[in-house]
Amino acid sequence: MKEGPHEEPLLGGNVSTGVVRIGNTVRRPAMPWSASVDALLLHLEVAGFEGAPRAMGYDEVARQVLSFVDGYVDPNPSDLDLSRITEVGQLIRRFHDAASAFTPPPDAVWNVAIVPDREELICHQDLAPWNLVRTPARLTFIDWDGAGPGSRLWDLAYAAHGFVPLSPSASLSDEAAAERLAGLVNGYGLERHDRSRLVNMLGPRIRSMYELLSDGRETGVEPWSRLWNEGHGRVWLADAVYVEERNRLWAEALACNVDLHG
Repeated sequence: MKEGPHEEPLLGGNVSTGVVRIGNTVRRPAMPWSASVDALLLHLEVAGFEGAPRAMGYDEVARQVLSFVDGYVDPNPSDLDLSRITEVGQLIRRFHDAASAFTPPPDAVWNVAIVPDREELICHQDLAPWNLVRTPARLTFIDWDGAGPGSRLWDLAYAAHGFVPLSPSASLSDEAAAERLAGLVNGYGLERHDRSRLVNMLGPRIRSMYELLSDGRETGVEPWSRLWNEGHGRVWLADAVYVEERNRLWAEALACNVDLHG
């Protein structure tokens, strides 16, 4: 009896399960939003954006098939020096520019866990080190399952949290954190009039994750309830407080005038 192709489980995510590698492909369980994600990835490919895997249809057991991206993933961004942080900002800008020309299918379904501030384009919604495949020559964002409507600043504020990172647990000096934030934002090429908006969004965007997990605890909705029980809620709340206490520092680093909230 002929054996099927070898399946290598791909582990490490807090949300996705059942993801495997077969050869040069990744197979994911098909979900209601998979076709919409495929449409986005196909658009990005046609637009020449190289920082995402390619949609390759579905296999014989109806799993979504994506191209495998070689490299390494580390949730800790300490390997990303200032120049690489700037590259991350440039990559996010190229993605947003390409996505701004994307017209979702009329019957599009998206897996968006948190209501965004605005819906101006389709965002990744989880731009973070744990979703960035690195090689010396290339950076690629993976795990597009949570893509959906949002705004450039909504996506960028979340990315800043993970890539700086904006967290008291990072053991960065305030000066180093501010420098890395500026590197990301300068790489993105964020216009000056949007920088103050970004600073004021950092805290609320991080706090929105705490609120998602807190609601999950109360309703029992997974995986948010499990993540709360594992202590993720306390971490997101501490990060929000850390960021909000340093709004003036971030404003100075981005050379913008901010009407500080609170």
